[in-house]
Amino acid sequence: MTRPADNPRRRPTMQQVARAAGVSPMTVSYAYSQPERVSAEAAAKVRAAAQRLGYPGPHPAARSLRRGSAGTLGVVLGERLSYAFDDPQAARFLAGVSDVCAAEGVGLTLIPITGAPSDALRVAQAAVDGFVVWTTSDDDPVLDAVADTGLSAVVHAGPRRRNLPVIGIDDRAAAAAVGRVAFTEARRPLVLGFPLDRSRVRQLLTGDQEPEVRFPVTRHRWEGFRDAWTHSGQRAADLRLAVCPVNHVAEGETFAAELLQGTDPPDAIAAMSDELALGALRAAASAGLRVPDDVALTGWDDTDAAAPAGLTTLAQSLREQGAHCARAALGRPTTASTSHDWHVVVRASTRRQP
Repeated sequence: MTRPADNPRRRPTMQQVARAAGVSPMTVSYAYSQPERVSAEAAAKVRAAAQRLGYPGPHPAARSLRRGSAGTLGVVLGERLSYAFDDPQAARFLAGVSDVCAAEGVGLTLIPITGAPSDALRVAQAAVDGFVVWTTSDDDPVLDAVADTGLSAVVHAGPRRRNLPVIGIDDRAAAAAVGRVAFTEARRPLVLGFPLDRSRVRQLLTGDQEPEVRFPVTRHRWEGFRDAWTHSGQRAADLRLAVCPVNHVAEGETFAAELLQGTDPPDAIAAMSDELALGALRAAASAGLRVPDDVALTGWDDTDAAAPAGLTTLAQSLREQGAHCARAALGRPTTASTSHDWHVVVRASTRRQP
């Protein structure tokens, strides 16, 4: 007769371990879930029987049902899964989330979003105790799917949906502040920006146009940069927005190179990320332009590469924001404001401040 351990399709049961160890099923359960309630002799019998039968312990799903929690936090990414590892900002944010998960003894489940109808079902079926939603678009159906679970959830940087709290910074005010530095003495300023919506179309717009911007981070930063330009008495039409489909150095370099070598090259570029700004720095160097005399440049996030490049940028702590989101989603007490601090770091890539 084939023992359960010899058949890979059959998982040994707690009852079988109990019979083999000569103890009750409750003793086996306590040996795994509440070992302090089991004598050393009984625990040794359970371990020996479990090893003989190849029993790995109670099934995680069954344990979750009994204790009423999954023991893990879900992070919903509105991007391909590799984005969590490729994008420095996402990696910093997730490091903060994982710090809290490690301290609280809970797992971390990444839930990628593909744009297919199955996204909502994937969220609904996630065995998690709460959700952190990485910034997404206004029309992303996963926001309603998260809210419908009834679990504790927060959204990083927006959008706002139903009763889901938003944790982040005031992107519009921050963009206005860094924009005032970026556009000093400029006549042909440019914003190197994120996608407008989930279609991720590459395009060039001017400040007097009114495109529908469904990513709140893109919308708020564009509004702030436009505030910085127009509040100094300049025309909105003279400020351009180069919409990049992805946040990557290569994309920033390619788009900036096209414009710097065009008939109306920008003399100041404010990028919505350090990655795009670093790409623009490469493009300027390839074109033989002097920074900041010929073209001033600013970034966003103060990544590790910003200081060595002499890049003026907007500093914020995405790791702290990730930790704050995780604590809130797990229902842990937090005294931090939902709006985090930021400041402009002025370096050699910009002209004198206004």
